[in-house]
Amino acid sequence: MMTEQLTRPLDAHKVAFITCVNDAHWYDECRLYLEALHLPAGMTAEYLPVRGAASMCAGYNEAMMRSEAKYKVYLHQDTLVVNKRLVADLLAIFADAAIGAVGVIGCRSLPRSGVWWDGLRTYGRVLHACEPESVVDSHCREPEGAYQAVEAVDGLFIATQVDLRWREDLFTGWHLYDTSECMEMQRHGYEVVVPNQAKDFWCIHCPKEKPLAASYKKYQKIFLQEYGAELHPEV
Repeated sequence: MMTEQLTRPLDAHKVAFITCVNDAHWYDECRLYLEALHLPAGMTAEYLPVRGAASMCAGYNEAMMRSEAKYKVYLHQDTLVVNKRLVADLLAIFADAAIGAVGVIGCRSLPRSGVWWDGLRTYGRVLHACEPESVVDSHCREPEGAYQAVEAVDGLFIATQVDLRWREDLFTGWHLYDTSECMEMQRHGYEVVVPNQAKDFWCIHCPKEKPLAASYKKYQKIFLQEYGAELHPEV
């Protein structure tokens, strides 16, 4: 089964920032950074927090349907966007209609596990601030040009220019929803890319260090049942 692409008219002069929220403090901080971004002439922005979502996919689908913005940025509440030229940079990448989604870190080819960070060639960059006074620059390979096509990106930040429903029928929790959406993009013939961040990183991510939830394995199994035959891991 392939998810549907919504074909309603979208506003090419608007960008929507969509976030599932369960911590007001973190979302307030996230929102401060978003509202400080420069908007190119003629562009407007809207901010859509989703509270009480049953799952990441359900929350994202709800907000997607509420917004007529062509460009949507789905980001975690603890992601701080520091690239002030973000919107202009996204518009430049999305000038190629073949590109459906942009992330900031991911892998060229998914391994058999379906877990992007296990991939042989990872691309992108994120500044991780997991603990006070502990900041790690997670810097993978850089694209040779403006961006690199990848198979999957991390859900801390995913920007899109097409509306494909998130697979809330399969991913009823908080894991693998991002890799699934990347696979759906490719099923519809769209590329997923990571931008060149050699000069500076786009995002700071501030997650709490914790072991993978027990439910991760459950969704990993669901992911592999749905997409396993489509994976072509590098060896």
